[in-house]
Amino acid sequence: MSRTLYQLDGCPYCEKVADRLDELGVDYESVWVEALHSKRDEVKRVSGQRGVPVLVDEDRGVTMAESERILEFADRSYA
Repeated sequence: MSRTLYQLDGCPYCEKVADRLDELGVDYESVWVEALHSKRDEVKRVSGQRGVPVLVDEDRGVTMAESERILEFADRSYA
């Protein structure tokens, strides 16, 4: 899969991004992360920070955080 969304169960920002990707018909893999920031090593490895959501789109060479930025990118790139 060329797109991965790192998200946390119950995170409203993550849900908003996942909902938009679903609305746009975007295929992606979900990686569910730990609630404790100190346990989010994989997120830090791919994005340089531990916050979620993080979208990685390998086809476009994009890794980004912050839900509003991801939503803007999704609307621009996948609509």
